[in-house]
Amino acid sequence: MKTIGISANILTDQAGMFPGYKRCYVNQDYIRSIVKQGAVPMVIPITDNDDIIEAQIRQVDALLLSGGQDVSPQLYNEDPQDKLGETLLARDVFDFKLIEKAKERFIPILGICRGAQVLNVFHGGSLFQDTSYRQIQSLRHWQPTNPTEKTHEIRVFPNTRLSALFPEGRFYVNSFHHQVVNQLAEGFRVMAQSNDGVIEAFESESYPYMVGIQWHPEMLWHENSMDALFKDFVDQIERR
Repeated sequence: MKTIGISANILTDQAGMFPGYKRCYVNQDYIRSIVKQGAVPMVIPITDNDDIIEAQIRQVDALLLSGGQDVSPQLYNEDPQDKLGETLLARDVFDFKLIEKAKERFIPILGICRGAQVLNVFHGGSLFQDTSYRQIQSLRHWQPTNPTEKTHEIRVFPNTRLSALFPEGRFYVNSFHHQVVNQLAEGFRVMAQSNDGVIEAFESESYPYMVGIQWHPEMLWHENSMDALFKDFVDQIERR
C-alpha cells in the first residue's frame, strides 16, 4: 500500500497534570483524508537529526506538509511585525529539511495552509505576516467556528492541475489563516485565488507534483467535495 508521510507539530499542554508538557501530534482529519483514499498515513515527528530525517523520508512514498504556526519571517529576511502570531523555528527548519529530502527522491509533495506557505518560503518566496498588511482590503480568511463551513469563494485558473480536478471553476472553501503569500517563489504558478486576490493554490512548473493549498481540504474529509484533490495526490505515487 502507498504510504503518506504527514509532518507533525508539537502541542504544549496548557493545563491538566503536566502543564508545559510537549506532545507530538497532527489533527486527525489529515489521517482520515489519507485513509479515505486507501493509503497508509504515517506521522513524521519533529527532530533536528539529519540522518533521522533522511531515514523518515525513505519510509514514505509522498509527503504532506500539515498546518500549524506562522512561518518565521527570518526565513524570508524580514523582522517580525506586530500582528505576527506564534512561530516555532524548530518546526520551520524541520519542514525545510523534509522538503529537501523529499525533492531528492522526487516524491509527491502537498502543502496545506502553513504547509503551502512553507513550500513557498523554502523556494525563495515571502509572506504577508497578516492579511491587514496587504495594500488592498482582504476578505475574512479566519473563520472562528465550524471548521467544515465553507465561507468564501475561490476562482480556479484554467489549464492548471486544479482546473482538471474542479472543472466548475469556482467553489467555496473553509479558511483558517491570517498569513498569505506575498511574493510567490520563482518556479510556481497560481492555480486559484480568492476574490480579494489572495493566492489560494499554486503548483510547481517543473517538479512532477508539488502543490500548495491555502484552505483546509482535510477538514472536509467527511464529504466528497475534496476527494478529487487527495485522490490525485495519492495517485501521483504510481505515476512517478
